[in-house]
Amino acid sequence: MTAVPQLLLEGQAAAPEGPIDLAAMYLMHRGYRRDTAAFAAVVPTVDPDDRARWALLARRYALFAGILHKHHSGEDRGMWPLLAERGADRTVLDALEADHAGIDPLLTAAQADLDALAAGTAGPGTRERLTTTLARLRDDLGAHLGREERDGMALVQRYLTQEDWDRLDREVFAADYTPREVPATLGWVANGLTDEQVRRLPGANPVLLAVARFMARRAARRDALVFGR
Repeated sequence: MTAVPQLLLEGQAAAPEGPIDLAAMYLMHRGYRRDTAAFAAVVPTVDPDDRARWALLARRYALFAGILHKHHSGEDRGMWPLLAERGADRTVLDALEADHAGIDPLLTAAQADLDALAAGTAGPGTRERLTTTLARLRDDLGAHLGREERDGMALVQRYLTQEDWDRLDREVFAADYTPREVPATLGWVANGLTDEQVRRLPGANPVLLAVARFMARRAARRDALVFGR
């Protein structure tokens, strides 16, 4: 089969060649790397008593964590089982699933501490514990994304077709989002991308691109308040 041009973004570990356009996966991964780095950097600088700032951070984190949870759930329910069915290396798939299991408690713990700081119910040392959790989340998730890009996506290119990939997107990943959630998620993905990169969004058409660019500008203004940049 003919290889298609793959998207390679800053921080991305690999972009295995093959017949499937994996740009959607890599754009999501960029967003996860961007967010975990931003949260890990800002949390140690925020006054533990600044409840308004913590509330902003808690809401923004909930957006990130919700998108990541849906992404990992879709992989566990749809992508890895399909690859296993096609005969892909089970040791790689098991390692990727194990990564998810290790990341989930970090996501939950960070949200709980952010919510407590926002509510003014956090105990002594909560910010310091949260700082440690977010640094580990950044590092563990980064290692997982690298493994997925190098090994998982190589299996996708070997064992799946573009038709399989499109069906997974339509029936598993996209199906997890309500129509109301789609614009904010588009903005989250497109925030900080170039126009050329935005055009690699799946299903890109003039309307979708216009919505993505508009929502990306809104997301950038929000993040300037949340992260102080």
